[in-house]
Amino acid sequence: MTHLTLTASQTVGPFFHDCLMRTDAACDVLATDSTEGTHIRIAGRVIDGDRAGVPDAVLEVWQANRHGRYNHPSDERDLPLDPAFTGYGRIATQSDGQFCFTTIKPGAVPFDRRRLQAPHISVAVLGRGLLNHLYTRIYFDDEPLTASDPILQRVPTERRPTLIARRASDQAGRDLVYKLDIVLQGAGETVFFEIAGR
Repeated sequence: MTHLTLTASQTVGPFFHDCLMRTDAACDVLATDSTEGTHIRIAGRVIDGDRAGVPDAVLEVWQANRHGRYNHPSDERDLPLDPAFTGYGRIATQSDGQFCFTTIKPGAVPFDRRRLQAPHISVAVLGRGLLNHLYTRIYFDDEPLTASDPILQRVPTERRPTLIARRASDQAGRDLVYKLDIVLQGAGETVFFEIAGR
């Protein structure tokens, strides 16, 4: 009688970065000159548990427009849509783990009938070695609603800074720049969220 052994589980292979980031798939500029709102850049690094940059991660980002409306059929609220803004992007990290993308500051979106969520950008981290995407958010340190955001309130106080981008000076003098690193594990690990139904 032949005994078969289970094949070892596999992580996402070396094709990952190249296939997801074909020239026609890259989208690190979400906002153009025609896009309404305050133009910003978000920059940082994706860092592993040894504090080394992750050279082949991909960030998928999605957000509301400046009015707080998503460009999605399920968002039927009577708020303006901006034809020059989809609210979606895909960004690859560089060899040292750095990433940067251009967008606009999103508006606040509802949490329930009484409360608003602070302006934020939702992020999915994909990469070699990750069997499941990691989901997180980017908040802004200069947004008044950040302090009372109902999702952020569920995060332990000492871990909240891992989700809050800090406003930095911009050498080019054009867009506001915010800095935030995404730490996959270890000291200062970014808060990641579980998505219901996954």
